[in-house]
Parts: sequence; C-alpha cells; structure tokens
Amino acid sequence: MPELYDELNKLAEGNMYPFHMPGHKRNSKSTQLQGAFRCDITEIDGFDNLHDEKGIILRAEQRAARIYGSDETHFLVNGSTAGVLSSVSALADEGDTVLAARGSHRSLYHAAYLRNCSLNYLPIKIDRKYGIPQGYNSDAVENALDQMKIAPKAVFITSPTYEGLCSDVEGISKLCHKRGIPLIVDAAHGAHFGTGSDMPKGAVEAGADVVIHSVHKTLPSMTQTALLHINGSLVDREKIRRFTRIYQSSSPSYVLMASIDLCMEELEKRRDEFVSDMVRYRKMLSEASAKWRYISIPEISKIPDPAKALIYVEADKMTGQELYDILRDKYDLQLEMAGERYALAIITGWDKEEGIIRLIDALGKIDTGIADRENSFTGDGTCFNSLMKYEGSEVQSDTFAIPKTICSIKKAWDSDREYVLLDDAKGRVAGEFINLYPPGIPLIVPGELINRDIIEKVNMYLNLGMNVQGVTDVGSSENNGIIRTDRRRIVCVRQK
Repeated sequence: MPELYDELNKLAEGNMYPFHMPGHKRNSKSTQLQGAFRCDITEIDGFDNLHDEKGIILRAEQRAARIYGSDETHFLVNGSTAGVLSSVSALADEGDTVLAARGSHRSLYHAAYLRNCSLNYLPIKIDRKYGIPQGYNSDAVENALDQMKIAPKAVFITSPTYEGLCSDVEGISKLCHKRGIPLIVDAAHGAHFGTGSDMPKGAVEAGADVVIHSVHKTLPSMTQTALLHINGSLVDREKIRRFTRIYQSSSPSYVLMASIDLCMEELEKRRDEFVSDMVRYRKMLSEASAKWRYISIPEISKIPDPAKALIYVEADKMTGQELYDILRDKYDLQLEMAGERYALAIITGWDKEEGIIRLIDALGKIDTGIADRENSFTGDGTCFNSLMKYEGSEVQSDTFAIPKTICSIKKAWDSDREYVLLDDAKGRVAGEFINLYPPGIPLIVPGELINRDIIEKVNMYLNLGMNVQGVTDVGSSENNGIIRTDRRRIVCVRQK
C-alpha cells in the first residue's frame, strides 16, 4: 500500500484529535462527503509539505519520477493548468518569446498574459478528413525557428492532442537541444503513454525538458490531479518550483495527493492489464465501425492515442454535436466532446466492457437509421435535425490562417473594452478569447485582428449548437439554445 495513503488511513483510524484545519474535523457526520473527509488533513506533523517536501510527499513524487523516468517529478493539485503556468512563467520573462503550437490549451495564453511575453505560432495544419489539428515534426519546428530573428526562450507543443494525434517529440527535442532551447510538452492527455509496448513513447522518454501530465484524464486519479516532470539542464528547476508554489494553494489537498500516489501504485502493479484492456476496447470499437456505412472510428494506426475514440460521421449526414446529443439523450452515453464532424469518447483501461458494448450497439442503431440528408431517421424513428448549410463545411485546405497580432495579450486584455456585434467586428482588435470548449483552444486571442473568416467560423459553430465561449447575447434570451445572429456580441478593444 502506498505510504501516503497508508499514513492517512492510520491517522483516520487512530486516536489523534484534530484541533487544526479543515473545519469538518474528520467527523463522520460532516455532510455526505464523510468518506473523503476521513483522510482530508492540512500540513500536520509527520505529513510533510508539498511546497517544501522532504519526507512522505517527496518519496511519493520520487516514485512517480521512477515510473516515468524523469529526473524529478512534482505533484500538482491544481491540474495541468498549474504545470503549464509554472513552466512557461519560469522560462519566459516580460518581453521574451515562446514558439508555440496555436492549438494549445488556454493556460498557455494565460501564462503569456501573466508574464507579458509574446507567442509566435507554429503553422496550423488540419487533417483533411476529420478536420482536427495535426501534430508536428522537427522540420516544421526548424522552419519556424529559422524565421525568428531572436531565438525563443522555449518551444511549447501539445502531444498527444485532445483528439489523439501525436507530434515527433523525440525529433523536436533533439532539434531544440542542438539550439539550446528547452522543450515543454503539454502531455495532459498522455499520462498513459510509455506504460507498455502497445503504447506510444512518452514525452519524458522522448527527451522533453518539461512534461505536464494530467493523471486524472486517462488514469485512475481524482479530477484536478497532475504531474510536472523536469529533465536535463536547460531549465531553471528552482524557478519552476517557485512558480508551482505561486500557482497552487498553500493548503494542498492530501486526498488529491493520495489519489495520485494510489494511481502510481496501479501503474506499478496493473499496467499490463490496463494497457491490454485499453487497446482491446479501442480495437473493438474500430472493428465494429468497419461494418457501418456512415459512422467510422479510425484505427490506432490513424489516431495513435488508444484512449481516443474519434467517432466520425460522413459529411451531410449528421453533425458531431447531433451525434453527441443523441448518444446522451437517448442512450445515456456521455461522451467527452463534440466537434464539427465527430464526437469524441475517451477510453481507458478502467472502462467496463459492458460500457463499450453499449456504445457499439447505440452507434450501430444510429448508423442504421441514417438515410440521406433530406430524410434522416434514427433507428427508433426520431428525426435528426437537418444539417445547416454553410460555406466551408468541408475542410478545403491543410492549413489554417492565424489572425494578425496587433498588440500583446496583456495590453488587449487590460485595455478599455466594449461589446461589438459579431457581424460588425471585422477590422476590430479582439479584447477577449473566443474558443470552443472543450477543448478550450482559441479561435481568436486578445490583441488579434478579427477578420471575416473568423466571424463566419464563429457563426457556423454557433449555428451548429456547439459550445462557443466568448460570444454573448446581451440583453436578450436565447432561442432554443441558439444565440440570435443579430444579437451576437463579442468583446473588442475600444476604439479611440
């Protein structure tokens, strides 16, 4: 049994009375969360301190470092967000530049805001069929670095992506190290990588200097738990530790830390079973979809992350949002997210086979019920919403134009701002992020110039009923969940 959980359990069953925080006092009658409360403590004697670990927490972190092969590993109780904020803040000061993948989590942009540093973007390449961002190879990063007048303080990429595509972390790492540039990999969705022969190589093993893992996304750990791995000599480790203390609570949850430690025990004892089940479940889904006409789930050879089952619907038959809604409302299957042409299911080694079979059965019924766009029905006779026609409904290009930067994120976000009708916003400077959530990747960033393509894309996503953050309907109610086109407003920098 892991030392941290074992000691918490001994404390809960012992005679020590708590004249300290937290206020529930480990009382079994304290609300319905009494089971969690019994092990919920603050920094008391014998239980170490996450922000100055020397004992039981340090040993738990060292075990995690051994499992992943990192020089040092730190527990995070504020999610991967704290890891991204800490690593970028430690490497980039005011006026510095980070070369980053545009399809990065919003925490990267928040770090740029807090440190008032600049972001240069790697070119966005989109998979033609599925409409999802591709990964990067070393050539793409090298070309971007060659175009920069001053070398960036760091390169920041996401691998695997939210949808399960991977970058050549090993090749990019070698390239960066030749130039003396540290590589940060947001591997929030890749904590299961490197855990077995059927898994892709992990970013730590591939040579990245800083790797952030969300252990709760695909491993059996509680929400909000993550790991920050540090390797090599290109990063200031003490500076990263300083920022982890800034961006995390001074009263970190021992329940969350114990959850991470128990998760590490699972990997040590059951990783082969976990890997086998995950891969088997994913293959079950892909093989079943081979028999369907309109719905398909790409094989692992196409989407390398076995945890991501991307459920793709052929064009003009159904939107990803419609598929997502049908699975939830009619079949009690809650997926992770919906895209323009797909819905995404996360598969792990702790899924139940009966759940996988339920998903296969439901998708089979939906596929059977899909006719043509003019007469589409589900297997039980319920009519699908007709797919709205819009320009750009098919992915026409492998590239995506990044809006022009007019000023820094900090300057725009801190400026005097005003609401502007979305359709009238062409030529204005964005004063707020606009993004699909999940995954939280921005369509427009504060400080960027709004163009007609952005306006059309945002309207398209809203018309499809997708969750677009950063657009509001000021002073009126929504109509069946869709914001009225003539009332859609966004925040722009106020014109002088």
